[in-house]
Amino acid sequence: MQICLHGFVSGKVQGVSFRQHTQEEAERLDLNGWVRNLADGRVEVLVEGEESAVRELETWLGHGPQAARVDALELEQLPVQGVTGFVVRR
Repeated sequence: MQICLHGFVSGKVQGVSFRQHTQEEAERLDLNGWVRNLADGRVEVLVEGEESAVRELETWLGHGPQAARVDALELEQLPVQGVTGFVVRR
């Protein structure tokens, strides 16, 4: 089953290659969506694909890459958006 999650990651998540690592993980899991930095210091993410793979990325987002410190992960399920590929938005 395909699902879509959208939300925000808070903590030390900018300046630690969080977006790049998220893209690499998403591509490894064959997921679609995007990730971007926000002006308030959070990272916003939208990810969709097979539920088990989306849940695996959700777990990864809870800690992020080694240099990151995730204080909060807030994700909500949305209808599948039909996005193709996974990109870092600027």
